[in-house]
Amino acid sequence: MGSCLSGDRNKRTIPYSEIASTSRDDGVITRRNSKRKIARKGSSPSNDSSREMSLHRVPGRMFLNGTTDHASLFTRQGKKGTNQDAMIVWENFGSKEDAVFCGVFDGHGPFGHMVAKKVRDSLPLKLSAQWELVASRKEGQNDARCQVSPPMLVNKDSGTSHCDPGHQGSHKDISIMLKESFLKAFKVMDKELKLHPYIDCYTSGTTSVALVKQGRDLIVGNVGDSRAVLGTRDTSNSLVAVQLTVDLKPNLPREAERIRLCKGRIFALQNEPEIFRVWLPNNDSPGLAMARAFGDFCLKDFGVIAVPDVSYCHLTEKDEFVVLATDGVWDVLSNEEVVAIVASSSRSSAARVLVDKATRAWRLKYPTAKVDDCAVVCLFLDSNENTAVIAKEQEFTKDMET
Repeated sequence: MGSCLSGDRNKRTIPYSEIASTSRDDGVITRRNSKRKIARKGSSPSNDSSREMSLHRVPGRMFLNGTTDHASLFTRQGKKGTNQDAMIVWENFGSKEDAVFCGVFDGHGPFGHMVAKKVRDSLPLKLSAQWELVASRKEGQNDARCQVSPPMLVNKDSGTSHCDPGHQGSHKDISIMLKESFLKAFKVMDKELKLHPYIDCYTSGTTSVALVKQGRDLIVGNVGDSRAVLGTRDTSNSLVAVQLTVDLKPNLPREAERIRLCKGRIFALQNEPEIFRVWLPNNDSPGLAMARAFGDFCLKDFGVIAVPDVSYCHLTEKDEFVVLATDGVWDVLSNEEVVAIVASSSRSSAARVLVDKATRAWRLKYPTAKVDDCAVVCLFLDSNENTAVIAKEQEFTKDMET
């Protein structure tokens, strides 16, 4: 399988300076401020490292191989060099006991590993901040509405009003709030990468598939070709796979239309005809194998965007787990295979077993290709708290019967 970035059709490597110096008027973006700026005060690598260390000490936040009561996460370096994949599980997200944030990030380009880690560390903070902003603004609007008119009873017996917090917290309200938060957080994240003083994101970037689960509400934001899949039960109680995201490849009709309108080009190389890539108008470079990504600013004027596809799902008791994984897994295993592997594994080992299976599948299906990096997060949807409640109910029923 091909990598996320490629050279030109004849495999000639186009120098970075050649891409950067071509003018926008000639159909190729001009690199502004080609000399690296002196880092602003407070933005040095040492300060960022200090902030990163403080983040790593936050309770409930995991980014290394391991497990929690709710999740299993594992990553392994492939055979292509530095592991450019990153992952995170953050429980009690936004100081909300019933909220969890999960994400996987697949970097590409010379500094892809740095971009992926930066997004892993910064995106959750931006999403949490935007969520608080949107929620407080909505609360202010509701308070103002309550001051203008007296409460309107929806149910006379329950006394629920249109200003009652229990009524306001509907699924629709939460989905709207979180969707707006995702869109704004992704926008701010990409802007921060563009202005970053020492991570060069001109020809480097990362995918991101991230979710927030609060109670039974699940919202997923996706850029790139990492994927989220739900393991759930159908009407016959069989375990099935439901894909929650779309792999945002350049040859998807809606993506292709946008890229071509922006003068970007899309074609596949002769030696990998199944992988469509995005190219600059007048240079056969960089050959990005996705239509949306953080970073990759050499292509941002030519149709590649960092706007996430955002979807909402109201979970039921039939839903068992969600798997987030980079394309190192999906390139060699189907959704159904992934769900079956996770379902047959213990919670503590599910992510590791899945990566093991993907690594073996790479060697079997593509014996001459280099195994890709893999990162997996398995989020299990029934918590210990729910299990405890069920146990108490069963105990109570048993006592009543006796």
